[in-house]
Amino acid sequence: MKRRRFLQQISGLLAALGLAETEWLSLGNPYYQALAQSHQRKLALLIGINQYPQSPALGGCITDVELQTELLINRCGFAAADILTLTDEQASKDFIKAAFLDHLGKQAKSGDVVIFHFSGYGTCVNLGTGILANAIVPVDENNLLGTKSRNYLLIETLLLLLRSLPTNQVTAILDTSYNHAPKLKPNGLRVRTRPESSAAILQIQELEFLSQLKNRQLANYHPLIINATAAPNQQAGEFIFSNGTVGLLTYALTQYLWETTPAKTISVFLSGVATSMYQLGGKQQPSLLNESKKFQNALIIDYFPIDNLRSIGVIQSVEEDGKIFKLWLGGLPLHVLTNYGVNSRLILQTGAELTIKSRSGLVAKAQLTNREITNLPQVGQIVQESIRILPRNIFVNVALDEHLERIEVVDATSVFSGISRIANIITTQETADYVFGKVAQVPSRYGLFYLGGEPIINTIGEVGEAVKVAVQRLTPQFSTLLASKLWQLTENQGSSRLPVRATLEVVNSVVPRVFMVRDTLGTASQDKILQPPDYEGTAMPTIPLGSRLQYKVENLSDRPIYLILVGLNNNQNAFAFYPWEVFPETEIPPTKPQLIEILIPPGQTMKIPDNQSVSGWLLPTRYTFCEHQIILSTAPFQETLAALATTKYSTTDQQAISPVVNPLEVAQAILQDLHNASKVKTDINITTNDAYILAVNNWASLNFSFQVV
Repeated sequence: MKRRRFLQQISGLLAALGLAETEWLSLGNPYYQALAQSHQRKLALLIGINQYPQSPALGGCITDVELQTELLINRCGFAAADILTLTDEQASKDFIKAAFLDHLGKQAKSGDVVIFHFSGYGTCVNLGTGILANAIVPVDENNLLGTKSRNYLLIETLLLLLRSLPTNQVTAILDTSYNHAPKLKPNGLRVRTRPESSAAILQIQELEFLSQLKNRQLANYHPLIINATAAPNQQAGEFIFSNGTVGLLTYALTQYLWETTPAKTISVFLSGVATSMYQLGGKQQPSLLNESKKFQNALIIDYFPIDNLRSIGVIQSVEEDGKIFKLWLGGLPLHVLTNYGVNSRLILQTGAELTIKSRSGLVAKAQLTNREITNLPQVGQIVQESIRILPRNIFVNVALDEHLERIEVVDATSVFSGISRIANIITTQETADYVFGKVAQVPSRYGLFYLGGEPIINTIGEVGEAVKVAVQRLTPQFSTLLASKLWQLTENQGSSRLPVRATLEVVNSVVPRVFMVRDTLGTASQDKILQPPDYEGTAMPTIPLGSRLQYKVENLSDRPIYLILVGLNNNQNAFAFYPWEVFPETEIPPTKPQLIEILIPPGQTMKIPDNQSVSGWLLPTRYTFCEHQIILSTAPFQETLAALATTKYSTTDQQAISPVVNPLEVAQAILQDLHNASKVKTDINITTNDAYILAVNNWASLNFSFQVV
């Protein structure tokens, strides 16, 4: 397809948008470069719409496009010239079709890799026969104001367009949702679903276009289509954080691909994305539009041609004659990114080290640490984590439900000010962890909610409870949630240089079954998704009720390592694994049980628990979300064991997962132990009273999240 012909075809669209040809090319669109290429390649069409003229603005759709662009260029080897982006006013329905047909349809060949991405509103629309169909909403959602006709692009149409491509390596990511629900429950996310009038019908031209596609001969294979939601009652959410907004699906998906390896299967990949989304927003889960064993067992590399070098970001530009380096940090888990401290250090393969001096959202500015190095960092080089700085003044950030009345807001704010060292009310530009609000039922009751609006179990109060009383009642819960937040901030599977592997096994039978594997080498690919019969609606790993679990932890390093395991159960109560022993009764005076350090020698494997009589821990109750954090260090957890020593031992099992009565003190002790283990002797311009300084050579933190049903 010649550049002139393409511009002739879209000239009317450009005029409608008020753009000249030179302006179109100056929008950062490298389309004309792609036209000159004829060899097999990787093609992408990325669409993001924040500003809808007739609907409330979204905030993270263009950021989603940026996330995908950085990933595809720097992790998947796409040429910038082969990525076509349409944002805001560019993303009309006709423009989307023209871009699809010319950029993908006329260029893609057998064996090419094709990525299509859409972030924006979705909806359900009447086809004119009373039948409702899912559709994505272009920027010209209703180009005939005052009519019932809607200018949407049907998902069915999109699927047929994707199937018309002559390659079987086609992936579509749809970070949107279609079924709008009244926003009655507390919600800390912006929703990407547009409500539609029952009287509205789809434009007849769209139905005619769909009919034409149906009459074409299409490929027998189906594209991989990843939806942001798994059930009609779920809605795609945007996560709002400091100086940025992103789609939950897009961030979880791109971040996972920065740190994973090609050996992962699509099922494992989807479960990892689902876990990240759940951790951030509640019950929103991704799904595949075409459920088939082909996709479940296929490898990631079949659809995302990632390389083997994992990282947390890339150098975007070099400024001020090589003094300042602009970094893109899309490879950090979002909960880590939002707390990532200034003076954190990153390294390059060349040995150059950068120190972060400022950060705004996903972008950081850094300076060269080792100035004597001769190979200066260059644009496009990836960066890996070296030293993580976490501030000590981290709190639970709470958003107030927008449905609270003014007097309720005043009363809640008053009580929160008294627990400000544990929980704070955020501003509109800060990152929320949870929402304080009211259940939708009448009479309403106060409680704590995930950002997606799901109530946190055991936090909903009684009818008639005052706001001040509710916040005071929740104060112990805030302490536990802060503890969980702190130990989750240690997660570093993708950046740790302490070589370890942990395997979660189900030991119900004679031969244990591998359920989930985590390692710091990037080689783990044996995860299994265990879905009980008739259980639907989640891509997360799921374990049947009554199972027994056991961990195998391998020390693949040449140093002894120490282990602690912590987590929250389904009642949002903290627990830990801390084996203990009792001194002989002959000792005088008698002493209480003594906690034991869990030490794994170099090259050795340890089972947890390691009881001889009965293997594993029993899961006797239903868990909405079970999360274990295995934290390994090159130094003993002395402070942690001291904090755990206050626990009352209510069981005779000396290797049980047991409750923690002071979770916040334990979490702070874990971070202090990791800080002590790092022993960073550098010129970092920060005092240890202000921050924890953690070196990736000295710790590994692996997350295991699953449901029990």
